[in-house]
This record gives sequence, C-alpha cells and structure tokens, in this order.
Amino acid sequence: MARVAFWEAKKHMPAVVVGSSLGAVVALELARTAPIPAAVLLAPALGFGQRWTEKLPDGDLVPMFHFGQSRVVPIHRRFFEQISKVDVETDPPRIPTVVIMGTADESVPYAGVAAVWERWEVSGALPPGSRLVAIPGGDHGLVAHIARIADEIATAAGTPGGRP
Repeated sequence: MARVAFWEAKKHMPAVVVGSSLGAVVALELARTAPIPAAVLLAPALGFGQRWTEKLPDGDLVPMFHFGQSRVVPIHRRFFEQISKVDVETDPPRIPTVVIMGTADESVPYAGVAAVWERWEVSGALPPGSRLVAIPGGDHGLVAHIARIADEIATAAGTPGGRP
C-alpha cells in the first residue's frame, strides 16, 4: 500500500495527505519517503500489529469491521502479519503532522496514541505545526466531528477555513 501511495503522491503532489486508522499508518510510512508537505492522521492505528496479531483467530480470512463500509469484511491473515512489521512509531514524522484522536475510540486506545505522541514531542524532532487534537468522547469513526476534521485538513493544507 505504501508503494502505491508513494507513486500517487508523486503524481498528484497533494498539499496534505490524510489517512484514517490503518490508512494513517500508510500515511506515516509515506511521510518517510514521499515529497508530501503535511499529514493529517485520523485515529491512527498505532500499535495495531502488536495488539492484533496476538488475537487473530485461526484461518486465512479474518473478519474485521470496516468503518468506511459500515460492515464486517474478510481480511487476509497475511495483511495483519505484514502490517505488524511496519514501524512508524519509533521516530516522529519529518513533516508537520496533525493527529486527530477520539478519547473514546473503541478500536485504537487513545492512551496508546497519546503515549506515542508524547515520546515524539519529548524527542524534540516533531516539525513546527505538529499537534495532537483530542476529541473528547470521539469514537474511532469520528463522523460526528467532520467539520472539525475538515478545518484541520484545510489548515494543514495551508487554506484555513477551507478556501484556497
């Protein structure tokens, strides 16, 4: 996924890359290699590999709830095995990054994401403009907070208020 995202980023030169959940992990990996100016990460699935590979049921296909489709979809076990080897948490992103995280996320524990963010802040290596935006009571989908998310994306893209 990161390779495809890399070529798409080079082709389209986005002002900001936005990723949600596992897509945020892809965006973090992309930020290491592609010429993107900023990232907005919604409920990033940090610690995903460690949490999930231990809990995987037997079988090749693993049923997972897909928030974008609002239904359970089968995911190949190999996906989980591969994603568990991706390390996007050790070093802070090199580009301005905004993480938007609900404090009541049922899929990705807020405390884990906040702990990673705190390590990144303490390192002193987060670029200016990077921040963690906590949404009190927000869940994993964050659909009740679309306006706030849109504002954060517009600001990260350099167009506060959503106007170029």
